[in-house]
Amino acid sequence: MAEIITMPHLSDTMTEGVVAQWLKKVGDKISEGDILAEIETDKATMEFESFNEGTLLYIGLKDGESAPVDSLLAIIGEEGEDIDAIIKEFKASSAPSVKAPETVKAPEKTAEIAEPEKVTETVKTPEKVAETAQTPVPTNTSDRVIASPLAKKIAEEKGINLTTISGTGEGGRIVKSDVENYVPTAASAVSSVSVPIVSGKESFEETPNSQMRKTIARRLAESKFTAPHYYLMLEINMDNAIESRRLINELPDTKVSFNDMVVKASAMALKKHPKVNSQWFDDRTRINHHVHIGVAVAVEDGLVVPVTRFTDQKSMTQIGAEIKDMATRAKSKKLTPAEMEGSTFTVSNLGMFGISEFTSIINQPNSAILSVGAIIQKPVVKNGEIVIGNTMKVTLACDHRTVDGATGSAFLQTLKQFIENPVTMLA
Repeated sequence: MAEIITMPHLSDTMTEGVVAQWLKKVGDKISEGDILAEIETDKATMEFESFNEGTLLYIGLKDGESAPVDSLLAIIGEEGEDIDAIIKEFKASSAPSVKAPETVKAPEKTAEIAEPEKVTETVKTPEKVAETAQTPVPTNTSDRVIASPLAKKIAEEKGINLTTISGTGEGGRIVKSDVENYVPTAASAVSSVSVPIVSGKESFEETPNSQMRKTIARRLAESKFTAPHYYLMLEINMDNAIESRRLINELPDTKVSFNDMVVKASAMALKKHPKVNSQWFDDRTRINHHVHIGVAVAVEDGLVVPVTRFTDQKSMTQIGAEIKDMATRAKSKKLTPAEMEGSTFTVSNLGMFGISEFTSIINQPNSAILSVGAIIQKPVVKNGEIVIGNTMKVTLACDHRTVDGATGSAFLQTLKQFIENPVTMLA
């Protein structure tokens, strides 16, 4: 008997999916566990496996097409089985949800009706402006301009139109002084200037927004406009951190980055300041006693935040290896939704791009996110003397509903102590 395969619900925030690529085609024999297609969700592209056996009889969506969760994706059954009635019955039962996207397309059709020809009829083109500008504005109503020969010669040399000059000589005759003292009006000044006609072709490129980009846009807008953000910035001396990292990386099979240090320091500081490790809900505030830190990773379609769990209990080496592995898989769209859920705090680092300081939007429902800038070498005051030092700026974006200014400041001071003295994180 034929089995209907619907668009799966692959993450807690997924409302629709995109078929990135079909790995099977109609007529193929399907075994349980076979990968049917790659489905793009709002968080990642995931392999979708079959839980049925039989022949792939029908594909409801082509590569690149999207549909809401539970829409008809495919049908698997016995070879030669008639499935027309099944398809018709399914579409009839889901008719209300299918019609919704059609109403969205109406604005696109309206936009296509507007014809460029109708618009240009109401707007003066550059050619018409030029023609208007070059039309002389005569001050004499007579067809014949009365001027002395010398006045005509000077006017010709200066490119002055005599019809724009009022003569002071006998009978309105234009004389030498009239031409020499002539000051062009705005209209005549325009008439003497040739207006170049610039022609060109407007061009643009449009690509459909991916499910990931749509979700990022929605969640960032919700966060920015619902959570009252405020920002605290602190400058950290990185001299000891640089030397400590050098010594740590000299150990066999050890590789620690400055970002690993920041993530570890953040986790330890959160244990001392649990209010920063909190989450706001409409009816309650949750203070987390576990520390799950999300690390922002840039991917082709936007930004994902894989989560390293129980971060405070891991060494910097373990944190570094885990983040590197998840970042690599994130860029190849191999992260699972579960690996991007459950963060209690987020770190975003743009130091590798040379950005000295910046602010981030809170990754809700978290209460804070730490923005990490580049390490900058500059003059600093040490023991009363100006010396060359290395500093790094960090900015903490806080949700004022859960984190007050004093609480956020205390967290940053603890974070600073850990980063400036990395040996304290090895205990």
